[in-house]
Order: sequence, then C-alpha cells, then structure tokens
Amino acid sequence: MADDHTSQAFGIYNSRLAKLNPTPTLDKIANEGIIFDNCFVNNSICTPSRAAILTGQHSQANGVLDLEGVLPTENQYLPIEIKKLGYQTAIIGKYHLTSKPNFDYYNIFTHHGQQGSYFDPWMTETGMNYAHPSDENYEGKQYKGHSSDIVTDITINWLKNKRDKNKPFFLMYQFKAPHDDFEYAPRYKDYLEDTYIPEPASMYHNGNNGSVATQGVNGELVRDIGSSVSRRNIIRNKGMRTWNKESVKNSDPDFNPEQKIHELMSEKEYIHATYQEYLKRYLRCVKGVDDNVARMIQFLKDEGLYENTIIVYTGDQGFMLGEHDYVDKRWMYEESLRMPFFVRYPAKIKAGTRTDAIINNTDFAPTLIEMAGGTPPEQMQGHSFKHILETGKEPEGWQQSTYYRYWMHMAHAHANPAHFGIRTKEHKLIFYYGKYWVDTDNPDAEWNKSSWGNRFTMHTPPAWEFYDLTKDPKEMNNAYKNPAYKDIIANLKEQLIAKRKELNEEDGEKYPHIQKVIDAHWND
Repeated sequence: MADDHTSQAFGIYNSRLAKLNPTPTLDKIANEGIIFDNCFVNNSICTPSRAAILTGQHSQANGVLDLEGVLPTENQYLPIEIKKLGYQTAIIGKYHLTSKPNFDYYNIFTHHGQQGSYFDPWMTETGMNYAHPSDENYEGKQYKGHSSDIVTDITINWLKNKRDKNKPFFLMYQFKAPHDDFEYAPRYKDYLEDTYIPEPASMYHNGNNGSVATQGVNGELVRDIGSSVSRRNIIRNKGMRTWNKESVKNSDPDFNPEQKIHELMSEKEYIHATYQEYLKRYLRCVKGVDDNVARMIQFLKDEGLYENTIIVYTGDQGFMLGEHDYVDKRWMYEESLRMPFFVRYPAKIKAGTRTDAIINNTDFAPTLIEMAGGTPPEQMQGHSFKHILETGKEPEGWQQSTYYRYWMHMAHAHANPAHFGIRTKEHKLIFYYGKYWVDTDNPDAEWNKSSWGNRFTMHTPPAWEFYDLTKDPKEMNNAYKNPAYKDIIANLKEQLIAKRKELNEEDGEKYPHIQKVIDAHWND
C-alpha cells in the first residue's frame, strides 16, 4: 500500500497521465490479475482509511473518525483473524494508528505524527519499547536514506532472514510515498524534467462543480475552502510550499525557485508552472514506489514465492491532482474517493480480468480472511468479494452502492467541509452538513484546540450536490436542482438513509448538533 497513490497516476486507469507510463511494474502486476475500476474509500484520510482496512468497519463502528483517532491493539481484527489461520503477520513502513500494532513483527514509522520522514526516518521495531516519540521510554532507530528504499530493504530482510519459513505469511508492505510534500529520492531529480504533464481543464475552468457549501452563498468562501493549485486559496495553496528551497532540499539541493519570477507571473502562467512542478515531484515519488515494487517482485521470483503469493496493491485513498483546482484528498469527488486496487494470484485469478463491481476499503479485510481460508468475524461491516476475484462476476445481491463520510471539517488549512454521501455506478449524491463532530458551540465542549491549521468552530453552509456520472464523469455539473433528476435523487436519499442506519453511521444520539442540520436541510 502506498499513501495517496491515486488512480490517475497509473497506466491501467487510462487517465490523462497514463501515457507518461508512471507505473510500468504495477501495471504489469495488475494486468496479470484483476483490476477494480470501482474501488472506493469510506473516509478519504490516512488514519480512518487504515483503520477501516484493519477492522472491516466504518468510522463510527471502529471509533476512528479522523487523524486523531486511535485504533486499539485488540480491535485490529484483520491481523488477529489471519494469525488464527496459522499465518505469520508483519507490517512494515507507514502505520499511522497510534496504538501498538497487533502483528507478530512490525517495523513502522514513529516520528512526525507517525507519518515518518521521507529521508532518514525513525522507526520502531518489534522488541523495542513501543511508545510515543515524546515519551521518555520511546525506543526507535534512525535509518539513513530514502523511506521508499528503506521500507523495501526492511521488508526483503524480514522475508529472507526473520520470518518462520514453515508458516505462510501475511505482510503489509506500506510506503510513505507519494504523500505530500513529495520529497523524492535524489536519483529521480531529472525524471520528467523536460516533459509536459497534461493538465486537467477543470483546474482553470470549474464549470458548475460545487455548491454554496464549497463556495459560499455569494462566492465568499472561494478563498477559504479547499487547498488549491492556483492562488485562489489564500491560506493554503501549492505554490506556498513548492516555490521554496526548503521543500526539496534533500531531493535536489540545487533547486532554485527564483521566487520573484513567480510573483510577477500572470495567474494562468503561475498555475501552469506550479502544477508542472507539483506533478513532477509527485510522479518522482510514484516512480520510486514502482521501482521498489520491482525489487520486491524480483526477490519473490528469486525465492520461488511469486506464483504462490496473493499480491494486493492499493493506496490508502485517492488524491486530487489539480482537478477542480484542488489538491490533497478528503473530498467525495472521484479523484479523492477512488482507490487503485488490483490483485494477482494465478492459481485462482484469471489474468486480464477487469470489473466495475463496487467495493470499498471495509471489504478488504473480510476478503483477505476468506482468501486465507477463514470466516470474517460478525463485527465486520464489509463484505468479502472473493467470488468476484475468482470469477470476475458480481455474486447475486452484491452491493450496488458505497457510503462515504468525511468527518474532520475545515482541518489543516485544506479546509474541506464535513460531508457524507452515496455513490452508485451511475450517480453520486453528497450532503455537506458543514460542522465539526464536536459541538463547538457548546461552552463545555472539549476538543484539540492546538491542532494545527484547524477552523473547527467555523460552520459552513449546508448544501446538496448531485452528479450524473454517466453523462458527467468529471463532475462539472451539480445537477441537484435539475427537475429531471427529482425521482433519482429521492431514491438516492432513501438509499442513503438505509445505508446510514445499516452501518451505524447515524447522528441522532451522539451528534445531535449535526442531526439538527440534517433534519433542517434534508428536503432542500
């Protein structure tokens, strides 16, 4: 699993970037197995997504709503169940769930809020005292080099020298890359240097995407909401971090941004220059992942493990690469919602299979447990798609929609309003309720007031958005008010009510301040 490796940055997903061939190794693995075109995240942010993957549960059920959430060791159901089936378990690289990992072996990033550093990261390994880096009992080891290379070195070493070779293994091999701020290994500094990176049209002209929830009633929130490539967002835009020598000092010490030139550019020139630099850095990190996966594949082949290992590749969510002039994830828009997902296992999965079946990251754990010969525990809300892997077809009664919820609200200067919604194969309905999950209007309420870049107390306008993905796959026209869709929208609202009830995602009891907004605006 890579971090923020979005489906646009692959060959297999036929995006505008596919012809740059950013992932030759990953594409080859994908084409030798099954590719999912409709894999979606339940909450597009690192910690909740990882919690969903380890528990098979949505955020309210597993208790991890946002980046500050903690997944207790005893609730890490995926490794617990896999261990019961006789597998040795390991997790290496990015983990980001605070509590001690429930794996036989771990070696994970523990600094920078468990994000880890791109260069010379500190990691804590099984056998060391597991504690927060600020704790005097913290034990860790600093490794020299680039994190993508280090994670691969440690993983190969575990496979070769540390595991019990009499047992099958379950290994989570997890990169920090290509997470923001895209510090690539120095060997990639010339990769794509003289290449034009195709740009999304919506970065310049966003049509009728969005609503009063994302723009304000009279456009008054345009400069506040959603971190941008352009200078639109005055609090956080890409250029603020890009045109800065410090931003890539370890990747390219000769980088000279010549700040004043950028200040003199027209807005269109500035967007173009910033986007080109941003994407090159992002794709250099992706290239580092792809090359390291190539090393891993070669190792598996050399050890005679390649054909008999189920290989699953995914990101922890999608990522906006300038679409709608947005960067980062969090949104329910396609590029942030969709996860890359493919599986290679020649014994059971036919090469060259592709499916549009809807799956989400709560479905991963039950599927892996079933693939390993087990039965998913009852508390898992996700569903095993083993049948789809093995036949390429959806079983009778397979889910026809997926539920999404972003809880954080106006966080980290990315400033995305809290929202939830439903996506089917044809349509998407989003409701922005625009409030933090803690009732910040209550004088007795407590929340993390020192959390960086947050405006939790700022309520944003509630609004609905509806997109007909068959006619408008790039989500350029919010058709919520179009009377032609009245019946479809009414049906989607019914489905949304049912999903929220089924998944324990309702607000009434725990979050009455949010329920009030839902009740007041449900029939807008």
